[in-house]
Amino acid sequence: MRVLFAGTPAVAVPSLDALVKAGFDVVAVLTRPDAPLGRKRILTPSPVAARAAELGIDVIRAAKVDADTTSRIAECAPDVAAIVAYGGIVPPAALGVPTHGWINLHFSLLPAWRGAAPVQRSIIAGDDITGAATFQLEEGLDTGPVFGTLTETVRPDDTAGDLLGRLSVSGAVLLSQTLSAIDAGHAVAQPQAGEVSLAPKLTLDDGRLDWTQPALAINRRARGVTPEPGAWTTLEGQRVKLEPVLPRPDVKDLAPGTIRVEAKSVLVGTGSHAVELGRIQPAGKKMMSPADWARGLAAPERVVFE
Repeated sequence: MRVLFAGTPAVAVPSLDALVKAGFDVVAVLTRPDAPLGRKRILTPSPVAARAAELGIDVIRAAKVDADTTSRIAECAPDVAAIVAYGGIVPPAALGVPTHGWINLHFSLLPAWRGAAPVQRSIIAGDDITGAATFQLEEGLDTGPVFGTLTETVRPDDTAGDLLGRLSVSGAVLLSQTLSAIDAGHAVAQPQAGEVSLAPKLTLDDGRLDWTQPALAINRRARGVTPEPGAWTTLEGQRVKLEPVLPRPDVKDLAPGTIRVEAKSVLVGTGSHAVELGRIQPAGKKMMSPADWARGLAAPERVVFE
């Protein structure tokens, strides 16, 4: 089976590897153009493009699937297209190119969390179980019929990066199995059923912690936005980045945003009980331990996060 693979970030690489290992003829990779990274803004290939180069697979770089990109895809004559976090819309003209259409690996149990940030939104919402699904891509936002699913427990300390890492590996197996079933002619896609929820792309504002919220909600939000766009708060008008925080239900006498420095920890008050800070990055400085940060405060008992 001739496969076009579409993907961009690191979480898509295990799927590309799985398809190659399973013996599929991956005729080309579609990925986003090289992007400037680091302080020197050096143009860098996407993780999928870099892996494709290592595997000797032709790469189509495109910011969007326009007429030219569709033509280049058609020249590859794929039987099917597999897509994992490509980062762009596939228009109807391109959807009809592969014989078996486009099969999307999505990191949620559809129809829950349709959209660009399903894992992040799932953690923020406090889901105990999430998963991945393979489905037939169509014009609607993640609305196509589902071929297969898998489930994954959301652990109490999972960040979005942790959970995505596990799902990218297990989801790669699911995608390979789905394409094998399609190739054998016995794959059956079922219409989505259940309550629909949406997972729009995260913005910087989604990472801001509201200390008037309960500690559990703050914990979930901080984990859900880690590593990107990152959790943050403000101190004297300056943005301060935070790693995930740990609920401390034994401490209930701190007002929201109020800091308390203890012998081995730094606590912050919330709308319920306190949380214990993980590492912290003040404006213009590197990430550091809470203890190191607290030692630099002239009057820590007067510090209040906003």
